[in-house]
Amino acid sequence: MSQPPPLPTAAAAALSSPPGTLDRLRGAVHQLAQAERLQRALFAIADLSGADLSMRAMLEQLHAIVGTLMYARNLFMALYDEDADTLEFIYFVDEATTDIPPLGVIIPMADMHQSLTWHLVRGGKTLRGSMDALAQQLDGQLQALGAYAPDWLGVPLRDGAQVRGVLVVQSYDQGGRYGPEEQELLEFVASHVLTAVQRRQTRQDLERAVSAGTAELARANQALQAEVARRQRGERLQAALYRIAERANDQGPVQDFYRAVHHSVGELLNARNFYIALLSEDSSELHFPYYVDENHVGTKSRPLGNGMTEYVLRNGQPLLASGDEIEQLHRQGVISKSGPSSRSWVGVPLVCEGRALGVVTVQSYQPEVTYTERDRDLLGFVSHQIASSLVRRRTTESLRRANAELEQRVAERTAELQEQIEVRRRVEAQLKHETLHDALTGLPNRSYLLERLDWLQSRLHRQPDQRFAVMFIDVDRFKLINDSMGHPAGDAVLQQIGRRLASVLRAPDMVARVGGDEFAVLVADAPAADPVVRIARRMLEVLDEPMEVEGKRLFASASIGISLCDRDKPNAADLLRNADTAMYRAKVNGRRRYELYDAHLHSDALRVLELENALWVAVKEQQFEPYFQPIVSLVDGSVCGYEALVRWHHPTEGLLTPGEFLRVAEDSGSIDAIDWQIYEAAAARMAQLVQTTGFAGYLSVNVAPRHFRQPGFGERMLRVLHDTGLPPQRLCLEITEGALIEDPERTSTVLHELRAHGMALALDDFGTGYSSLGYLHRLPLLTLKIDRSFVQPLDAGPPPASDDATAPNPSAAVVRAVLALAGSLGLNVVAEGIETPAQQQVLIDLGCTQGQGYLFGRPRPLGAPDFIVAGA
Repeated sequence: MSQPPPLPTAAAAALSSPPGTLDRLRGAVHQLAQAERLQRALFAIADLSGADLSMRAMLEQLHAIVGTLMYARNLFMALYDEDADTLEFIYFVDEATTDIPPLGVIIPMADMHQSLTWHLVRGGKTLRGSMDALAQQLDGQLQALGAYAPDWLGVPLRDGAQVRGVLVVQSYDQGGRYGPEEQELLEFVASHVLTAVQRRQTRQDLERAVSAGTAELARANQALQAEVARRQRGERLQAALYRIAERANDQGPVQDFYRAVHHSVGELLNARNFYIALLSEDSSELHFPYYVDENHVGTKSRPLGNGMTEYVLRNGQPLLASGDEIEQLHRQGVISKSGPSSRSWVGVPLVCEGRALGVVTVQSYQPEVTYTERDRDLLGFVSHQIASSLVRRRTTESLRRANAELEQRVAERTAELQEQIEVRRRVEAQLKHETLHDALTGLPNRSYLLERLDWLQSRLHRQPDQRFAVMFIDVDRFKLINDSMGHPAGDAVLQQIGRRLASVLRAPDMVARVGGDEFAVLVADAPAADPVVRIARRMLEVLDEPMEVEGKRLFASASIGISLCDRDKPNAADLLRNADTAMYRAKVNGRRRYELYDAHLHSDALRVLELENALWVAVKEQQFEPYFQPIVSLVDGSVCGYEALVRWHHPTEGLLTPGEFLRVAEDSGSIDAIDWQIYEAAAARMAQLVQTTGFAGYLSVNVAPRHFRQPGFGERMLRVLHDTGLPPQRLCLEITEGALIEDPERTSTVLHELRAHGMALALDDFGTGYSSLGYLHRLPLLTLKIDRSFVQPLDAGPPPASDDATAPNPSAAVVRAVLALAGSLGLNVVAEGIETPAQQQVLIDLGCTQGQGYLFGRPRPLGAPDFIVAGA
């Protein structure tokens, strides 16, 4: 029990003072009486925390105890949850407030924002006075909840430094009821009230936990008892099944087996009346090999009829029937009844591997013995074991009879199996050959080649002097044969090539077909490069011989790559790849030749691969920029137009010209994306130049022949001009003679379409081809561009073999002929590659009026300091 409180300060002072006035003594007596009441109240509060009372009853008595210390007709108490920031009113008595908050309901503090209770919790300090006075003391606004109280006293319920709730008393009929003395009393009592409430809550929580634990233990005990009973039934069932299975392996009399089954079933349920019925082999009769009945009613066999046993066989499902249900089935004509009537009957089909063998049945003639669904299920479990045991015994008997027959057939079957094994060996050999050989040529395939390479690698590892070589052979322009003559002719060509390659080799060398028109050769003994090179040359020679295919003479050549293996490091795939890399170099160097692999080829291949990847990144990041070279008047030097040329701002290698990446771009397929980036950028910048300077010339761009094979080229080019704001009349498309040769009809259609929209068309590198003259009068060309190969020699004078200084220059004759041809067709002429004043003067003398070259300006980006602007 807690210690009595110290005497209030005023009382102690009065008693310790010298004899004074009577009022001082009376005040001391009052303070002593108040301390005595406080002590009794605290003792009562401490007793309440341990009393066997409900929370509501305890709070009501706490209310009465506080009422002995001060005016407390109106009192409420609430608990605060700091983590959730919520409030729960556990006691509320108020004579004036009708909107009393619900007790035991969690209320968010946000719902009581700026109320006196909210300020009391948030501030953690006692509040005393009227609502008007408190409104002046508080920080922030005061939200009035409930009736107006002339006098209000609220103290926080503290647990150390944390606020755990509030205790509030208030007066509605008189102000000034609560002074410092009441505040001191309520603050002192508050901690004891909180302790009593917390103890009561802890006790209630413990009681609830004990009650819940007791209920959970009871449920667990019930479940455990049920589980024990279930396991006991399961153990009995398992024991019965085991005994039945054990007797099934016993080769004794079958009646002993049936009696053992009857005994096992009797341990599980009432089986005083029990029988087993089995179908005959042809399913026409019903036999009763075992029948035990207290009425001694039974039969050995009968034709299938309409009894209860047959009813179970027809439905294929277990049947539990009472006497009334049996009578109802009889009245409905479903069954025919004979013999004594059963009060309860259970029949389960004996099923094994989906086939019904018969029925096992128990029945009762006494009303006190009835069967349940559990009994039916138990008999169902046992029926599976009975059926399996019956089948096992039948199978054993059948096996015994079959053994004799089997022994008679062993010799015959052995001969048949030997014949089948021989056939299988031949089939497996054929399959193995087909797996490792090419179906078209009959040569070893890639799998066989790799196996052979692995073997040679292993041999080289054991015997370092046993070096070998790999050749990779690709037929040149084989696609042309397929496209022109068809795949059957191509297949015939491949077959002849395979035979010719094989004819050059000697054992153990090998030629294999590894792809469509690709072959590989293994030279097993290659101590040096010379013998391998001789074989490669011989292969090129035999392939040079014409071959007859479908009545036509065809010539086929090949490119050969050679990889010599003189160490055991590269694996089979690497050796084949190295030979393939050398073959690719042979094709680059002109086809119909061989190349030996070295480390530089591998480095070149890696460089090409890196360049291909970098090109796709460059396309994505738009690293390509058009550079512009002026096309000028040779007479006065004025700028007539600009030709856009591609440059690549490589992030590590700087500015790259087309010669450094164009071929790789064409092989990798990125060239189209590069072209369209340049078209769009060049058109946009030219449109900007026209707008800012008033330039009246044109933009010239190069268009490769492949663009004319793509549907929608013209529409896409027009969209580019529309989006960039460059008029079609300001664009000149430069095409090469290759576009005219590949598909002249399609190219002519596209060119006429573009010319109809105002675009100018120029034939680039004129004079270097051999078929352009036939198309000049049919195509809407406006300009011919003389190739630089004819311009460069113009300042070289007469041919070196001529003694006459006045002898004509051959290039000048070509230029003069081109100018004459262009003049007759009404075409403009632009000379390319002008680098010296002498070349310019010769062209002027010949009548050429426009040109471009380093003499007038190198390609520069638009806006560069040395960019040649029109009029400059």
